[in-house]
Amino acid sequence: MKKITVLALSLSIAFTASAEVQTRTANNGNLVMEDVPEIPAQIVQDLNQYQNVRSAPFRGFTHDGSSILVSTRFGEVSQLHRVDMAGGARHQLTFFKEPIGSVTKQPNSDLIAFTMDAGGNEYAQIFTLNSKTGVSTMLSDGKSRNGALQWNTDGSKLAFQSTRRNGKSNDIWMMDPNSPDNASIVLESTDGSWWGPTDWSNDNKKLIAQQYVSASDSRIYLIDVATKKKQLLAGNLEQGTANYGLDFDADNKGMFFITNEFSEFQQLAYKSFSGGKVTVITKDINWNVSEFALAPKGDKAAFSVNENGLNNVYLLDTKSFEFVQVKGLPIGLVGGIEFSDDGSKLGLTLNTSQSPSDSFVLALGEKATEYGKLSRWTYSEVGGLDTSKFAVPELITYKSFDDRTIPAFVYKPENKVKNKLPVIISIHGGPEGQFRPAFRSTYQLWMDKLGAAVIGPNVRGSAGYGKEYINLDNGFKREDSVKDIGALLDWIKTQPDLDPERVAVIGGSYGGYMVLASAVHYSDRLKAAVDIVGISNFVTFLENTKSYRRDLRRVEYGDERDPKMRAHLEKISPNNHVDKINIPMFVVQGENDPRVPVTEATQVVAELRKNGKNVWYMNALNEGHGYRKKENRDVYQQAVVQFFKQFL
Repeated sequence: MKKITVLALSLSIAFTASAEVQTRTANNGNLVMEDVPEIPAQIVQDLNQYQNVRSAPFRGFTHDGSSILVSTRFGEVSQLHRVDMAGGARHQLTFFKEPIGSVTKQPNSDLIAFTMDAGGNEYAQIFTLNSKTGVSTMLSDGKSRNGALQWNTDGSKLAFQSTRRNGKSNDIWMMDPNSPDNASIVLESTDGSWWGPTDWSNDNKKLIAQQYVSASDSRIYLIDVATKKKQLLAGNLEQGTANYGLDFDADNKGMFFITNEFSEFQQLAYKSFSGGKVTVITKDINWNVSEFALAPKGDKAAFSVNENGLNNVYLLDTKSFEFVQVKGLPIGLVGGIEFSDDGSKLGLTLNTSQSPSDSFVLALGEKATEYGKLSRWTYSEVGGLDTSKFAVPELITYKSFDDRTIPAFVYKPENKVKNKLPVIISIHGGPEGQFRPAFRSTYQLWMDKLGAAVIGPNVRGSAGYGKEYINLDNGFKREDSVKDIGALLDWIKTQPDLDPERVAVIGGSYGGYMVLASAVHYSDRLKAAVDIVGISNFVTFLENTKSYRRDLRRVEYGDERDPKMRAHLEKISPNNHVDKINIPMFVVQGENDPRVPVTEATQVVAELRKNGKNVWYMNALNEGHGYRKKENRDVYQQAVVQFFKQFL
């Protein structure tokens, strides 16, 4: 009943603004479109191949190491599959209507714990799956938000993050999967920060726990499970540094962790529990360490480094701290690294600008830093497209208003007629996200069907470029990042093959705010804008975002309860300046979005209509923060192409 009431309210706001709004639905009424014209059959046909690209990221090994688990989509959403040999068939294990979230295998077993939400509401529940019988069981309460699953060493207990105590606090809990109703709390969050477990000690008596306050302030604690007492292991409570707990060492005498305390970048380090000595392992690598995996015996580890948006992988001897780079990997992005139970293999996901995410296995040698052949286990379908012809982006930099250098990736289609190319600027979310040169069939679609160049900037506030850079847009400096888009428009004007008279912006979440703000400040230099689940007013956003994340967002954007900050947030909120927006706007939203509530979309759409602006609006009633169901994504992508064809 509540959902219907909210929907009725959001629709009434739109209809009140204009009696001439043309509304239609698709996908059994789940996709509501207002003033979005019918999509021509030719566009649907043209996009068909691009919309049938799949991926198969690595999700883990089976207990005996002979098979791997991957997630892939053969219907509407991604489900869990098993692959028994390199290049082998995918055997589907789960058959839900919602996509599978995190996946972790119980030690010494093929029982799998996973998370799954409903309709994109992000209230993920914990399930177990018997991979032999296909039977799944929900362990959590069906109401709270859960994640960060960590099995203890013998698989008898599962530690996890949950809001089940009061619906908003991100606490650490523990349960026996055989008696989930008796779950108990290990640590209570009392200040709005996020807490989650990262590793158990060998004797199952202690936990390494993560406290996340913001992208610039995260701490690591050691928790005694029996007494609930916690001890600070890493983190500067005075100044704030980013520290991320990883694993106990083999003897539980210390821990591996990631920290930026000693550098601009996130370094891999080791801390001894006895003397407190910290050894920085990657002191000579001036880029962020992004992933880490420890072999079950603790004798070796693997980690990846994000170097200007691309990943390199290293193997580490955990005793000597010597490491070597793994050579021969495709140049691209790496994720999901994990060892087999016997430590003889390393599984990982590889993604390049010319191939979607697929699963690979690296054979390892006897010594910690020895490795052999890299085998590709999945070959994802790409709709019959020749992805070897996909554009490889160029990394460029440009100067902003304060002479700071801003990095960006530029994709260009083959320009046979040598005309100036229209430009689509794609702005990432976060704001602590990072645009990376991944496989992007949507961009190739725009290049092939619209003849457009695509630029992905990493404006100030983006991750991956050091702790100073990530803090440059905080609080009262928020609009400095918008000025970086203005500087990019200046750069476009200097390029002989780009058309500064035909530029559009698109972005989601915080990137949606950036789109709206760019439309406010640069309507005279833009032709169109697509705002996807974007923040239109920081005050209403902070007041209406789900309570479990409100304090976390206040650290980044500012506390709207402070009068001075509230006035600033109102001043920079695009919803208060729609009179300055003079370009067509396409607003895309999910009704169940817990991060950026649907009201952020309906209020800006209403204001745009009230001011006589041209706006299309699309709302999926069975989605949240972005579209995960293929039927919704298909219509959205078709509508975006139609929008750009008409206005760019």
